[in-house]
This record gives sequence, C-alpha cells and structure tokens, in this order.
Amino acid sequence: MQNQFRVGFVGVGRMGANMARRLSETGFPLTSIFDLHSSAAAALAEQLHITRAQTPAEVAQTSSVIITAVSDDQAMRAIFAEQDETSLLAHAHNRLFINCATLSPNVHRDIERLVTARGGASIEACMAGSITQARQGTLYLMCGGKQDAFDRARPVLDAMGTTVRYIGQAGEAAAVKALVNMVMNSNTAALAEGLGLGEALGIDLTLLRDVFSQTGAASRVLETDGEDMQYRAHECYFSAAHAAKDSAIALDLAKETGLLLPVAQATLSQYRRVIETGKGELDKSAVAELTFKDRTGR
Repeated sequence: MQNQFRVGFVGVGRMGANMARRLSETGFPLTSIFDLHSSAAAALAEQLHITRAQTPAEVAQTSSVIITAVSDDQAMRAIFAEQDETSLLAHAHNRLFINCATLSPNVHRDIERLVTARGGASIEACMAGSITQARQGTLYLMCGGKQDAFDRARPVLDAMGTTVRYIGQAGEAAAVKALVNMVMNSNTAALAEGLGLGEALGIDLTLLRDVFSQTGAASRVLETDGEDMQYRAHECYFSAAHAAKDSAIALDLAKETGLLLPVAQATLSQYRRVIETGKGELDKSAVAELTFKDRTGR
C-alpha cells in the first residue's frame, strides 16, 4: 500500500525530520524535502537519499502527498501563498496536504479553501507527542478536514501515530490541539511553582515529586518535566517559545468567545518572560528557571 504514495515534506525541523525518517523506514517512498534552514534539509536529504528541493513548489510537483510541519501561522501562509509561483499552491491539483503544525484554526480553514479551489485536498493532523514519538511513529494525531481527505490520508497517518482521531471539519482539530497545549502549558508552569516553592521550603525535591505522583498533584508533565526542572536539564523537546505561541492561540480563541482565562493568561506571561531572558529555545521545562530562588537572574 505504501507504494501508492509519493511523500514530500515541507518543514523538517525536530518533528518533521523524525516523521520523514519514520515514513522512510516503514516503506513509504519519499520524494523531496524543503526547509528554509538549508543545511538541516541538506543533511536529511543525504541521509534519506532524496532530493533537497529549492522551493515548496518543487516538493508538490514531485509528490502525491505533502506533509507540512512549519513553525507558525505566518510560515504556513507563506508556503501556501496565492501569488507566489514557488508556493505549494503551484501544484495543488490532485495533491493531498497533511498539515501537522499547531496553528490558528482559521489558518487551516483558509488552507483547505485555497487547496480545494485548485483541485487538491487538505487535512490538519495536529500532533500530541514530541521528538521520540515522531521517530517511533507513536504520535497522538487529532485530525480535521473533509472525511474523504482524512480517509485518503489514513495509511500515512497510521504510520505516524498509534492514535489517529478524526475530530471534525477544518479548524476543529486545531482548536482541540490549542486547548491541549494550553492545559499542558498551565500544568507545566504550576509544577515549576510547586517545585520552586518546595525547594525554598527545604523539602527534598525527589521526595516531593514522588508525593506529587501519588496524589492530586500528579500529571503527565510531572512525568516528563519534573526531574528536568529539578536538575535544570532543559534539552529541547518542545520549546518555551512554542509553548508561548500555542497558549496565545488558545487565548485568542477565548477572546473570540468572550471568555477570560486568567490562569492561561498568567502562564503565557511566564513563557514570554522565559523568552525575554533568552531561554525561549530551551524546553518548556525552563519555566522553572523563573520560580527557583537561586536561579532567578541567572
């Protein structure tokens, strides 16, 4: 079945590169990749023995399925620009686009409209998970778009994720993903405060984490980030900058509905402080650098 697809990638950062490696290993023919960071694209193209395209249009020209994994709304609109002959829209006819980035829901709706008008199909496949899950094909994928486009994409999606959920029409999965990350980011910031206060009170943090894990303070971020916060091990799996971006998307959605979300707003403020201190490209666990007394200002 894999040979029915010719897969190209636009955006091969931490997540995109590992999804490409995963699909290559599971037998999907890869055609080409494009990334603005040409050195990273060149290294991956050499590793996978595929073409490093010079434009997004070149990827679409040689592929039947194009997976995008770019950084934000602006980057997404750039690779689908209407008046740019180097964009993906130049060869959208009969193509299937699987868009994996966490973006504003309206961006996904606009992309679907633009692609459909040119005879192509587009879905969002919003990812929960990190680099390890992308590499192993164990992502949790929240998908939105037309049902027939989702069905066409299903073999590719199944190779990338162990859970593949169809949420609804374009933009709906993106809204769910924004809420997932909003809650995750708030949990992370709260955990950083709990551990920071624990240390200030002289409590052994290994003991405290163990107590948290067996009580109402337990959370997924305690499992993934607690030890890293304790030992200042902030190797990036999901950056503080991306945490800020995603919380901002959720807060924009809240504003549209007239809701005030003070906890989410405070969390966004914390992550923006992390960015201001020059630590935005560290893992989201680096929010703990703001809450431990002996770390502030360092």
